Amino acid sequence: MARTRKNDVKDEILRQHGALNPRPEGIRDELFADYEFFDSHDTAQVKYEMLRRVQQDGWSVARAAKTFGYSRNAFYQARVAFQQAGIWGFFRARPGPRGAHKFTQEVMDFIERSLEDNSALSTSDLRQLLQERFGISVHRRSIERAQKRQQKKG
Repeated sequence: MARTRKNDVKDEILRQHGALNPRPEGIRDELFADYEFFDSHDTAQVKYEMLRRVQQDGWSVARAAKTFGYSRNAFYQARVAFQQAGIWGFFRARPGPRGAHKFTQEVMDFIERSLEDNSALSTSDLRQLLQERFGISVHRRSIERAQKRQQKKG
């Protein structure tokens, strides 16, 4: 069983980077129980040690997964992530789409043409036009940000 400890600063840093282990109590490896260096709250360290136990110490995947509180499937996912990206593979990417994925060049051209035709259009008007023309629902602030990005591009 992993040691209990209080390290709020480190936990907050791990949380911010998506590396705080949500189930540190599930780790039953003696290294995490006996040595301060090993931190059951650090997901990257836990996954690395789980992989190392199999690779270097000859443990079975089932034993390592159970000892470290993961499923066998999670072990294999961690191994692939590590092979592809090293330690960084253990960090989850921020969920959700990246960037203004609804504002394609076609949509931005439409906004520009609409404003050329009628410069009095508000962002609420543009929202309605985008819904009618493309079937997309966007927030007015998203339109404003997309227009600013477009202006920066020139």
